[in-house]
Amino acid sequence: MKQIATVKKVFSDGMAEIAVPRKSACGHDCSQCGGGCSELMVKSEVTARAANPIHAQPGDSVQVESESGQVLGIAAVVYLLPLFLFFVGYFAVGWLLQNETYAMAAGGVGFAAGIIAAVLVNRVVKRKKLTAFCITAILD
Repeated sequence: MKQIATVKKVFSDGMAEIAVPRKSACGHDCSQCGGGCSELMVKSEVTARAANPIHAQPGDSVQVESESGQVLGIAAVVYLLPLFLFFVGYFAVGWLLQNETYAMAAGGVGFAAGIIAAVLVNRVVKRKKLTAFCITAILD
């Protein structure tokens, strides 16, 4: 996956902090969109660390590439695992105990367990400095 980013900081270990503009579904043309995007949503950025083999400097507009598999794996843990654990807890306890209240509670516990797993994965990625991004080109 390729994206355009701006270099914010450069570190001595060959890494850089980048800011990637968050894209909205309507392509940032709020005058043509009836979705009601807030100004904060349209102008927000996501910051991340990226490998900087081409020695980009702060302020440079760069092309950033990431491995789709790694990004999709992290997205699955963050978005799908909590939902999956919610339904497993809900239906398993609902089937075993035939009680809606306990089923909803088990679903909530499953969802919370999925969120905790996502937080733990995030900590491992940060601690091991597993980077998903690499700066591949400096743009004009």
